[in-house]
Formats: sequence, structure tokens, C-alpha cells
Amino acid sequence: MKAMAFASRNAKEILRDMVTLFFGIAFPLILMVLLSAINKSIPAEASMQLFNIELLAPGISVFGLSFISLFSAMLISKDRSTSFMLRLFISPLKPSDFILGYTVPLLPMALLQTLVCYAASLIFGLKLSVNILLAAVVNIPIAVVFIALGLLFGTILNEKAVGGVCGALLTNLSAWFSNIWFDTSLVGGWFSKLSNALPFARAVNSARYAIAGDYASIMPELWWVIGYAVVLLAAAITVFSLRIKHN
Repeated sequence: MKAMAFASRNAKEILRDMVTLFFGIAFPLILMVLLSAINKSIPAEASMQLFNIELLAPGISVFGLSFISLFSAMLISKDRSTSFMLRLFISPLKPSDFILGYTVPLLPMALLQTLVCYAASLIFGLKLSVNILLAAVVNIPIAVVFIALGLLFGTILNEKAVGGVCGALLTNLSAWFSNIWFDTSLVGGWFSKLSNALPFARAVNSARYAIAGDYASIMPELWWVIGYAVVLLAAAITVFSLRIKHN
């Protein structure tokens, strides 16, 4: 399959960038250590639950995936700036093959990042159970969302611009509207409505339900994330197709 051959090439490119790979895995772990330390210092009378490891680990695992968008954006924007992409434009690859070829090798990276995050959370008190594997699977749709966003912006913007959009704007957006650091329902109003409309809080909620073993509550949240993943992948393919036609 043409897309898989292209995916193999992209996988090699990803493995060459060990610094970014390390940062993508290490940064969520650093956050977990810091927030777990903060949680220990919070008095029990405060009834602060969000930083308990059962809630924190799923949240960090989702937030950590936001860095995948920067990775995918840099990958495609870098290719666009070289003659390599121009040669590919005259190949038999379809726009969907291009996007699939960028997406497939990033999914194992996202899965590895999630599993490392949950493995580290065991040190901080998360109980070892099959629900951890379920939570890792539940994270796949939000990983696709972040990858598709990166590919979309990487197709439109240059290397410098995607650093600001995917590295700063998107990570902050996913942080503020994800239900990780505070309960967005307590803010209320438009903020809570926007949080529920975006996929980030829904992804965190579904991962938390998976860890808690509340299986019936997973899919109502996860379908929302899957919908975003499908729409954003379609948008990335469409925009990439338009880019090909203008080259």
C-alpha cells in the first residue's frame, strides 16, 4: 500500500528526532511529579480531588498528547519547505495517502506516551488494573484529533508559524478547556459551554471513566471526540488536496 510505504519513511524521520520524542514523553511525567507533590501538601479539609492520581493520571495522559500536534505539524511543514514534497506531488499518492502516511507512525508514539504516563502513575498510587489498557485505547481518538490539527496547521503554515500555533496556542487551549486543572463546570457560563463543545474535556472525562471502571459512561463522551477526529482528518485531507492543486 502506497500510504504505508510513505508512513515507513515518516516513522524513520520521527525516530531520528530523539530530542522531541524524549520531550514529548518526559514533560507529562514532570507535570505529574510536580502536581502529585502539590496534592500531598493540600490539606484534607480543602476537599481538593482533581489532583488525586485517579483523576490526574488520565488528565495528564490526554494533555501530554497535545505535543503530538506540534510534532505532526513540524513534520509536514518541514517536508513542504523542501524539494522532497514537490517530488511527492507528482507521485501516485492521493491526498488521503499523504495524511494517512503522516498519521499512522504517530499513533504508536501517542500510545507509548500514554502507557509511560500510566506506568509512572503507578508509583504515585494508581492501582494496577486492566482499566489502564482500556484508558490507553480510549486515548487513541484524542491522539488522532491532535495529529489532525497538527497536519492541518502544518499544511497551511510554515515551520516558524506552527511552533506558535501548535506549540503555544493549542497546548494552552487544551489545558484551559480540558477539565484537568479545575472543574470547568464551576466557572459556568460560556466557558463551561465551550469546554463541553470542544473535545479536550470529553477526552479527559472518557479516560477517567475508563480508569474508574465506569464503562457505561465512556462512549457518550468518546463519540464526541471520535466525531472531531473524523471531521479534522477530513479537513486535513481537503486542505492538503487544495495545496497540491496550487503547486
